[in-house]
Amino acid sequence: MGATSKMIASAAEVIRRGGIVGFPTETVYGLGANALDAAAVRKIFVAKGRPSDNPLIVHIADEAMLASIVARVPRSAKALMRRFWPGPLTIVFARNAAVSDFVTAGLDTIAVRIPAHPIAIELIRAAGVPIAAPSANRSGRPSPTSARHVREDFPHLMILDGGVTMHGLESTVVAVDKTPRVLRLGAITLEELREVVPGIGLAEHRRNEPPPSPGMKYRHYAPAIPLILFGPRKLDALRHRARRKGTLVLCAERYVPLFRNAYSLGSTPAEIAANLFDLLRRDWH
Repeated sequence: MGATSKMIASAAEVIRRGGIVGFPTETVYGLGANALDAAAVRKIFVAKGRPSDNPLIVHIADEAMLASIVARVPRSAKALMRRFWPGPLTIVFARNAAVSDFVTAGLDTIAVRIPAHPIAIELIRAAGVPIAAPSANRSGRPSPTSARHVREDFPHLMILDGGVTMHGLESTVVAVDKTPRVLRLGAITLEELREVVPGIGLAEHRRNEPPPSPGMKYRHYAPAIPLILFGPRKLDALRHRARRKGTLVLCAERYVPLFRNAYSLGSTPAEIAANLFDLLRRDWH
């Protein structure tokens, strides 16, 4: 059953009272708390087992809410917002003092986006506060693309069920302060970003520096069984390994006939992205 307005109102009350809830976005499900409440945000880190130096993404409903948490909006950010908001693009801004330090991991920047999901927007508006929300999974586990996935990791959590997410990949994260750069690739490609900001490139992160974005430092998206990534140029090596007992191959539809034990991720990049995390969470035993 999908989330009703009454359920969303109840979840918003949980948020206002300092609790955490699971909710859908167009990318993956989020584990949300009031971004202005330090004690509430800390509950996210405890529930996930998330390192405290890994910053969170804040979800807002509109640009008026953005103005309450950021210090300034650069011109390049405005161009990206016009093209991709609401949607799976997170932009890193200079923050103001309203946001909890737990959200930003002590950094002077804050990562923000407007999600393109009606339940997420209704929840934020009903709560009346920006919602800090990483993916609703235990740290290191594959991200959740359905309410069922969230229940696997958090069986006692209040969850708004919005069905299967559209993209299945996390949002793309960009910084726009001095030199525009991509901090984390996700549902929006580098090519799409360059249509708006031609000079944008990929950022490099040094391990001894605080990560400015989620996904830049710690192990992510790991299933409970060993996973090995093979590129198309190594099909012979993959076919050899696939002969081993207990090995399963997840691949694009066109490669399925090459293996006896293969499962299709889909035919297009969008289908593969949407199916990847769900298949990584399957019980294949």
